[in-house]
Amino acid sequence: MNMKKSSWLFMLTLAISTMITLSSNNWISMWIGLELNMMSFIPLIVDKINKSSSEAAMIYFLVQSISSMLLIMMVMLLLYKYLVINNNIFMMINISLLIKLGAAPFHMWLPEIMSKMEWSKCIILMTWQKIAPLFMMSNLNTSSIINLSIIWSVGIGSLGGINQSSLRKMMGYSSINHLGWMLAINKSMNLWIIYLMIYSMMVSLMCMMFMNYKMYFINQVSSMNMSDTEKISLFIMMLSMGGLPPFIGFLPKWMTIQSMMNNYEIIMILFMIMCSLITLMYYLRVMMNMYLSYNSSIKWSNIYYKIKPLTFFTMMINLSLPLILVLEMF
Repeated sequence: MNMKKSSWLFMLTLAISTMITLSSNNWISMWIGLELNMMSFIPLIVDKINKSSSEAAMIYFLVQSISSMLLIMMVMLLLYKYLVINNNIFMMINISLLIKLGAAPFHMWLPEIMSKMEWSKCIILMTWQKIAPLFMMSNLNTSSIINLSIIWSVGIGSLGGINQSSLRKMMGYSSINHLGWMLAINKSMNLWIIYLMIYSMMVSLMCMMFMNYKMYFINQVSSMNMSDTEKISLFIMMLSMGGLPPFIGFLPKWMTIQSMMNNYEIIMILFMIMCSLITLMYYLRVMMNMYLSYNSSIKWSNIYYKIKPLTFFTMMINLSLPLILVLEMF
């Protein structure tokens, strides 16, 4: 990955800013961590100067600034009232954090800036940028706005990706869908961290493969000169992202279902599972396009094809769930 020297500095401050938020014991310090995070990510977006990245940076700055202003205003009200518990204030804090995350119904900016950024920046936005706001939300009281956001995120994340030709927008809607699942188990710190770790690993591997082949649209997938091994690897990765057993992507959804069943949230979990099937459909649409359409590669040339480390690592990660289950039996 070719990066300027200054980019490594911003990557470092991006990591430090999240650590500041995670290690803080008051709202002001958390807010400072979020602001530093925003100011570190914007230069990374405009690493290569062009119209798209500049537009993405502007949209990101405006959205994050509005949510930050809302957050600090509510925090000041809390301090002014000498920490008197006010549910409306906590609801507004939750809304400001949902805007930062790009959760529905405050989601419109996320797929838009995803389509204007490089894959490497998309990986950071879909993974690392979620940690601090989710951590802050797990320390707040659950309000009705969170439950509404879970339903909206899971629904919009699944339906929004159906009609997309851009892979980056599709991954953006997929991220919104997975965010809904993470919010559903947000009260349990251990569960959402495990979910985010597994999701981050899957998303990073998939986006790295897209980045290697410079794939940005669905119609490019069928014309890629990929080996059969890489095709199978990408196919397995897509199924894993959709949460299909026995792949590793099923494990976090399994944990979520189990946790919600223990809390008797039967109707919500049924809705989430149905929406998960829709996401699986648009993942499969990408893969069917690759398998059933014309392929420019010569089939016989791939018999003695050397498996790339990324492809091998991807397959091992996605097929690790049966191995984990076997190990747990002993």
